[in-house]
Amino acid sequence: MADIEDIVLRNDRRGIAHLRGAVPDDFCTQAAQFALDHPGRVLIATGFYILSAGAPESDGPPGAIVLGEALESLGNYVAYVTDAHTVPIMVAGGVPEDHVFAFPVMSWEESQTRAQRILEEVNPDLLIAIERCGRTRSGDYLNMRGQDISQWTGKLDALFLSHEATIGIGDGGNEVGMGSLYDAIPKVPTLVRDPCDVPATHLVLAAVSNWGGYGVVAALSRLTGKRLLPSTTDHARIIRQMAQQGAVDGITGVREPIVDGFSLQENLAVLQELRDLVQG
Repeated sequence: MADIEDIVLRNDRRGIAHLRGAVPDDFCTQAAQFALDHPGRVLIATGFYILSAGAPESDGPPGAIVLGEALESLGNYVAYVTDAHTVPIMVAGGVPEDHVFAFPVMSWEESQTRAQRILEEVNPDLLIAIERCGRTRSGDYLNMRGQDISQWTGKLDALFLSHEATIGIGDGGNEVGMGSLYDAIPKVPTLVRDPCDVPATHLVLAAVSNWGGYGVVAALSRLTGKRLLPSTTDHARIIRQMAQQGAVDGITGVREPIVDGFSLQENLAVLQELRDLVQG
């Protein structure tokens, strides 16, 4: 029978599953347990700029909200941090505007100062990044095609270099957390040549980063005995609302409820399979 990690890595189109041997077999469960071991205040980072469309993508924010709502239902305080152009996407998904920090595009030194200010204000016990572009060793922010998107990307990974309890969720090798597998990523021809250099305490791999978020929540459900995953109807509404607000598919750049080339129905099928698994 397929388990959580099998489901979130199924239909892998980028080759991220080739890294599975470099992480624990139960990486979703370990990340979920880590979150339970660090209760209190959680800060979730997301948002990835799609150069061809001049807009944020649909992968990341929906998964961030699924994670955030699950953690809130377990008694945690949750806030989000992203770029200014992704804030409306998060609000469209139902996040109160006063729970979203807009991280400006600044120099690395200024970003470190801003990160410290946010850490002091939120005082998080746990940081989570889901589909969040992270800096390379040269200090650039690159998309899957190797194009530089630094001028549209706030250097909020400075937060993760200043905190000891972090979870990273990604699907391509250029996301915050992938620094944990920095040497392994370039060995997979279909992944990025110049990976993110920012590690995470726990790394979650997924064919689509949103699915990694679902996987962690599925594991939280199993560990707590609570039904924490949203219904497919509710989640479909969030993805549609984000598309209406301007979120685009990261593959085609089209402003439709598509995620990484997968239709809305295909994304919801993954969510439903995880719901069936943990509820069964």
